[in-house]
Amino acid sequence: MDIETRLLIVDDDPGIRELTAAFLSQHGYVVDTASGAIEMRTLTARNDYDLIVLDVMMPGEDGLSILRSMDRETGPAVILHSVIGEDIDRIVGLEMGADDYVPKPANPRELLARIRSVLRRSQGDRSTAPAAITTRAFMRFAGWRLDPVARQLWDPDDVIINLSDGEFRLLLALVERPRRVLTRDMLLDLSRGPNAEHFDRAIDVQMSRLRKKLARPGSEDLIRTIRNEGYMFVTEVTTK
Repeated sequence: MDIETRLLIVDDDPGIRELTAAFLSQHGYVVDTASGAIEMRTLTARNDYDLIVLDVMMPGEDGLSILRSMDRETGPAVILHSVIGEDIDRIVGLEMGADDYVPKPANPRELLARIRSVLRRSQGDRSTAPAAITTRAFMRFAGWRLDPVARQLWDPDDVIINLSDGEFRLLLALVERPRRVLTRDMLLDLSRGPNAEHFDRAIDVQMSRLRKKLARPGSEDLIRTIRNEGYMFVTEVTTK
């Protein structure tokens, strides 16, 4: 692991901040802490963070409000952390662009595993990326072009379409398996890994956002819902 990977823990509970930061620091991360929105914004203006663990229930400006104000296309990955673990709270967080959601109290090792998983998804394998770029091929479908290494998508007008990490991984899972019915469980495993918590609505939320970005007036939808089964990427995909 890169020793310079920098994390920010945002939580109004000083005990949680200190214990979490100490544990993650023992595993090689550079960790800063903030007690709320003001301190967090001061730190993010000074430092580049790879990931933020953001508490939802905080006095003043809460975590969801902070998340809403962040640039989810170019900003750091975000894991929401909250004592509220109901599905609706997870859905709202995912709709707003969070990369994962961990309910409190969380075992520190579970949080560490989630952080590692999100960082792998958002950063990729840095050690192999330079070699891969020299040999990569584009995946093409209906005039679109997807670069699976650079993680970029161009529409038929050659305009780059910004995708969140979750949207990119979901699209890649679909285009790698065109004209096949993929269940929600299959898509969850393919886009978030076999150890991810199985939460069907997470896929539905990200699928809705992805469809909006792929929609073009007068063109057929590229993703079809198969009733009671899952989803299918309906167009031909070529790699060259």
